[in-house]
Amino acid sequence: MKRNLVFLLLIALLTSSCYSPSTRLFIGSFTKNPGDKGMSVYDFNQKNGTIKLVSQSDVGPNPSYFCFSQEKNLFYVANEVTEFQGTAGGGLSTFKFDPESGTFQKEGEMAIPYGGPCFISLSPDSGHIFMANYPHGSVAVIRLSDKGIPERITDTILYVKDNPEASHAHMIKNDPAGKMIYVTDLGLDRIIRYEFDVNEGKLHPFDTLNVPKGLGPRHFDFSNDGSFLYVINELGSKITVFSLQEKKPELIQIVSTLKDGTQGKSFCADIHMTNDGKFIYGSNRGENSIVTFSVQPDGTLKLAGHTTCGGNWPRNFTLDPSNSFILAGNEKSDSIAIFRIDQKSGLPLEPGVRYAVAAPGCLKFYR
Repeated sequence: MKRNLVFLLLIALLTSSCYSPSTRLFIGSFTKNPGDKGMSVYDFNQKNGTIKLVSQSDVGPNPSYFCFSQEKNLFYVANEVTEFQGTAGGGLSTFKFDPESGTFQKEGEMAIPYGGPCFISLSPDSGHIFMANYPHGSVAVIRLSDKGIPERITDTILYVKDNPEASHAHMIKNDPAGKMIYVTDLGLDRIIRYEFDVNEGKLHPFDTLNVPKGLGPRHFDFSNDGSFLYVINELGSKITVFSLQEKKPELIQIVSTLKDGTQGKSFCADIHMTNDGKFIYGSNRGENSIVTFSVQPDGTLKLAGHTTCGGNWPRNFTLDPSNSFILAGNEKSDSIAIFRIDQKSGLPLEPGVRYAVAAPGCLKFYR
């Protein structure tokens, strides 16, 4: 009996030592051809940074960005098109996710005014969806039912009515405290801050943060306490750092994302900070690199280095939940590259491991 117990304990120890916990990685891709399935679900091995395909699903055309309601187990997908289900505008598709099969069941769809939605996020109260539309710069607010299904559009803002193509809204999201809603306008070189009326579902302008002309603000991230805002600028290949500690935001730093001597055109895309707030990363399309900065005590950035993105045109990237790996989605080379992160320097370690994924546009982890 004692011998059997020792044997069982030994088996348990061996099994646990070999076990590599996994978490779900979701990738939305641009759909180039009829029948393309735009959402891929993978198991991500948190020990060695490998992925295994679970399923692929049709979640509508060009699911270039999406967000997730943990409470309702619902995915909200921005379909980046200018005509959706026969109606002029972009698309908002809602799906229930089955974690066992890794498949999606459609719960609803809705056309969004002006078209070309490129970013989607949940409101701080989780009762509304925010969407930013690129071609004719605009944003939309959509109210959700008690079950989390989009019911109706409660607010739309078209920024330049007489010349819509002058504005390009690129991202809309709340600050960490949920007090302010931020919108980057790549065309008008500004970040607009709003207060959000939950009852009416409307955005009310609060103030505007301007960046130097021609930079083109695209995506942003915050320090954990919300005291600093980091904006990556697509056209100028720079990160602008704003201090939010005073009543009036202050632009305190502008840093280049490119290597010294870089030739040719390059366009920034995405930006993310580590969970501990020590490092921040940005992607360069053209130079095809991931730039790493260390975050200083005063909120400013210090260059740590550049790493190849492992492909062509890193539109989007993400960090795994443990911040041990960085995954770069290379749109034009139909691939993602996975790099282990050096925990001391913060740098992604080359070479990355590449996987074939058609035209990746958005990478996110959900447990």
